[in-house]
Amino acid sequence: MLFLDKAIELNDTELEIYNYITANLDKVVYMRIRDLADEVHVSTTTILRFCRKFKCNGYSEFRVKLQLYAEEQKMAHIDMSDETTYIDFLKRTAQPEYKKQLQEAVTILRDSELVLFVGIGASGVIAEYGALYFSSLFTLALHIEDPLNHPFYHLSSKLSDKICMIAISVEGENEDIIRYIHQLKTQKCQIISITNSAKSTIARLSDANISYYINKEMYQDANITSQLPALYTIESIAREIRTQIDQEKAGN
Repeated sequence: MLFLDKAIELNDTELEIYNYITANLDKVVYMRIRDLADEVHVSTTTILRFCRKFKCNGYSEFRVKLQLYAEEQKMAHIDMSDETTYIDFLKRTAQPEYKKQLQEAVTILRDSELVLFVGIGASGVIAEYGALYFSSLFTLALHIEDPLNHPFYHLSSKLSDKICMIAISVEGENEDIIRYIHQLKTQKCQIISITNSAKSTIARLSDANISYYINKEMYQDANITSQLPALYTIESIAREIRTQIDQEKAGN
């Protein structure tokens, strides 16, 4: 909340003060305590109690911290003009190394009867899309939204070696997915991962990994690294498998 790194409990009056400040940040940093009190129709004592909840000894300290916070918000921006990250990635998709990684994944998936997609956060959205895309083109695919609540301890041996999980992860270090991979590997399931680096834990645990190596981007505390490479890779795998199946049918 504002310059604090955690949420705090506010009563109704304090919430009104908070809402006014967040909506008028540029103006409040120059206000005197009396001016702010008049604007939100409370006493200066109420404003002081509000400031103490934000770990400030008084209004002056609160206003200084608020001003620093406002300046940080203005400085935080996303550079949308640099397209080289996407261009470089698309160039690499034509290189032998990327095609080799893609074909390794295709070979595994051609022998799979059920594909499980897993990802957390933004990667989870891509995983959900991947399940839909795969199901549309060549085989049943499911999105596992919450790996910890979908354990696979009792798979039939006749089924387990026909299951392939595709893990989507930018960092490749998500502990929940890593635990899930260990669980599925004991059941002899195949693991494919799509990560930013081949050196990540998830990549190294996988039977096949496709790594795309693009610049990591952060906005405040959020990882906003582009998911375009993962999306492109998923579609490329599915299209390649569909093409191979169609060619085999035509040959027969």
